[in-house]
Amino acid sequence: MLLFDAHLDLSMNAIEWNRDLTRDLSAIRQREAHLRDKPDRGRGTVCLPELRRGNIRLVVATLIARIEHDAYSPVAGWASQAQAWAMTQGQRAWYRAMEEAGEMFLISDKASLSRALANAQQAMSGTPPSSPSPVGFVLSLEGADSILSPAHLERAYADGLRVIGPAHYGPGVYANGTNATGGFNARGRELLSEIRRLGMILDVTHLCDDCFWEALDLFDGPVWASHHNARALVPHNRQLSDEMIRALVQRDAVIGVALDAWMLVPGWLRGKTTPKSSGVTLRHVIDHIDHLCQVAGNARHVGIGSDLDGAFGTEQTPGDLDSIADLARLPDLLRQRGYGEDDLKAITHGNFIGRLDAAWR
Repeated sequence: MLLFDAHLDLSMNAIEWNRDLTRDLSAIRQREAHLRDKPDRGRGTVCLPELRRGNIRLVVATLIARIEHDAYSPVAGWASQAQAWAMTQGQRAWYRAMEEAGEMFLISDKASLSRALANAQQAMSGTPPSSPSPVGFVLSLEGADSILSPAHLERAYADGLRVIGPAHYGPGVYANGTNATGGFNARGRELLSEIRRLGMILDVTHLCDDCFWEALDLFDGPVWASHHNARALVPHNRQLSDEMIRALVQRDAVIGVALDAWMLVPGWLRGKTTPKSSGVTLRHVIDHIDHLCQVAGNARHVGIGSDLDGAFGTEQTPGDLDSIADLARLPDLLRQRGYGEDDLKAITHGNFIGRLDAAWR
């Protein structure tokens, strides 16, 4: 079954982690086996061959470069907006290199979405391609700190950016994110107006509760939540409350379920809890999918936003997952939970594809 992953930090891994994502996963892990600079060294789960092996043919791929608003923040950032902007441009250059090599294919409008679907269907038909089938990607910006001005946002849009999340962790240039409080500042409200003018999709992921509700009030364009789980199952402000889920359903939004283990099971302690000690498995992913569907009243607002390369590896994923290709096991797990084929297609790819189609119609 075709899979659509609504959140992968591919360029961050290529540029900042120095990973050649065109190589096999075993080769990437072997190259990093001696490194200790990051906790996920030698444990990565994402590369382009594994995406193809799992039939994850369409993804939302990010640019990400946040500002270091607090020198003691546990989440690293850049010292200035100019540096953050430069980093996103380097990440964009990597995607362009992947396009030129035939490894990836940019999706930026209805026509390119149709071509990407056709590419995916051909690749899954069993016809041996003359070269690796390109992974279709929609370009998203996770956290808007790097946008120096409205003119820079317009420039990014011209270069293919179609989705934007205003904040990441903590306070931001435009909005407040995870673990912070307070609404949009004046620049943030101007940013929302520009996002609407350009016809971009607003990703409410990482917005603090205050900004989440203000965004839905101020912004009347297309909305989604690329990688979120249910607060009712794992209490934390990074998660969506049932009230938030219902509000997103009213906006015809789609919510992508993330596979970061601390978002799947309660009580996770970073650096201490392990997949084995917590017992976290892919069935916990199904628990969150099912909760979102039950609150929504149907399966038309849920998808996958794995974030499997979001600065963690198998030390912080479900214990029965070795690579992103294991997402292909989700349909069978959903069948076991009683979901029918139409719902499976909606959750695995149809909902996010439909949201893009509606936004670009």
